[in-house]
Amino acid sequence: MSESMYHESIDFLKPYIQTQPLIGIVLGTGLGGLVADIQIKHKIPYTSIPHFPVSTVESHQGYLLIGTLANKEVIVMQGRFHYYEGYSMEQVTYPIRIMALLGIQNLMISNAAGGLNPEFEIGELMLIHDHINLFPEHPLRGKNNPQWGPRFPDMSEPYAFNYIEIAEKFAHSANFKLHKGVYAGVQGPCLETRAEYKYLRTIGADAVGMSSIPENIVARHMGIKVFAVSVITDKCIPELLKVLSLEEVIAAAQKAEPNLRKLIHYMVSVLD
Repeated sequence: MSESMYHESIDFLKPYIQTQPLIGIVLGTGLGGLVADIQIKHKIPYTSIPHFPVSTVESHQGYLLIGTLANKEVIVMQGRFHYYEGYSMEQVTYPIRIMALLGIQNLMISNAAGGLNPEFEIGELMLIHDHINLFPEHPLRGKNNPQWGPRFPDMSEPYAFNYIEIAEKFAHSANFKLHKGVYAGVQGPCLETRAEYKYLRTIGADAVGMSSIPENIVARHMGIKVFAVSVITDKCIPELLKVLSLEEVIAAAQKAEPNLRKLIHYMVSVLD
C-alpha cells in the first residue's frame, strides 16, 4: 500500500476530529458493550473510509468511532481485521497506522482467546504481558519507512509494564480475577488440534488467538504504548476438548464484558 493511500485516509478523517485523540481502542469478538460507555461524536462506516478493509466476520461490526470515554478523546475500532480473512498484514494493521498518524499515544486491544493455562476459567480476563508470534507473515516485512519507526524495533516491552501494574491493582480493588499471561497468535481460521494445544502450552503460551499481535507490533514500531486484554472464551486443555461454536465464544465474551468494561474505562481515565 502506498504512502499516498494513508494520506487519503487521514485527509478523509481529519474533518471529523476537533481534538487530537490520545487513545485508540480495538474491540474484539463479543466485546462491543464498551460502546455504550462512549460519548460518540462520529460513527464512520469502514466502507466510507478510503482504503480501509471491511470485516467479513459476522460477530464484528465495521465502524470507526470518534468520541470521548472517561473524558478522554478516543478513536475506537468497532470490529477488526484478521489475516485469515485473506488480507495482507499491511491491510490488517492499516487502521493502527491511521490511528497513530492521527496522534494516538496509547493503544488498548481486546480479544477473545482460548485458555491454555489450566488455572484459567471461561469468562475470566487475562492481561497480555508478552506474546509468541506464530503468524506466517510479519507486519513489518518489506521496505521500512523510517518516519514511522526503526527497521529493527525493540520488543523487550511489547505491553507497557506500568499499565499492567495499574490494571492489577485496580482489579484487586474492584474484586475481580485478572490473570496475566503470554498470548500466542496463530493464523486460523481453524481451531487448534489437541496436539497443537499441547505444543502451544509447551512453548510457554497461556492463551491462543488469531489477532492482536500484528496490531501490537505496528503500534510499538510507531512508538505507541500498548495495553491488551484477552477474554478466555474456552478451555483449550487437550483432555477437556469439545466441539465449540461461535455462539459459545460470544456468550463467554459477554459474561466477561462487565469486568472488561470497568477495566478499560478505568485505564482510559488514568492514562495521559
